Amino acid sequence: MIIVLFGQPNCGKSTLANRLIEDRGYNIDGDELRRIFKNNDYSRQGRIKNLNRASDVAHYMHSISGDDIILSLVYPFKEARQYLNDLTQDVKWVYLTYTGIRGREEFHLKDFEEPIDEEVLHLNTSELTINQCIEAIKVYIHEEHISKSSE
Repeated sequence: MIIVLFGQPNCGKSTLANRLIEDRGYNIDGDELRRIFKNNDYSRQGRIKNLNRASDVAHYMHSISGDDIILSLVYPFKEARQYLNDLTQDVKWVYLTYTGIRGREEFHLKDFEEPIDEEVLHLNTSELTINQCIEAIKVYIHEEHISKSSE
């Protein structure tokens, strides 16, 4: 399974991904991916290219190993999310938001396309502890495995 933790900067993506990989798989972090591929193009097309690259890498890693892959990236555009959905049906989306000030709001994308019609788990990391978020994600993933195995 590919588990995508996405949302604006500083919403808790990396924190939750690092906790999740204690139990399962590998994490591909957006900031790390940009360093590896030296992608400093923050235009819409540059972001989509970077997200599609992350999707390709995650899909490849999952398909050859069968291990869970966690993607912790902003994924601001529905087009980029659809790209991953088109690669595989074995993906779960977790949309993270927060209220208040955390110190990176100047990096928020003004054209972020919220997942209104998309199937996602929405967690507000201001209202939940890290452990509560992890538990909610595990329940969400577990329910998906149950429903797929009963089909």
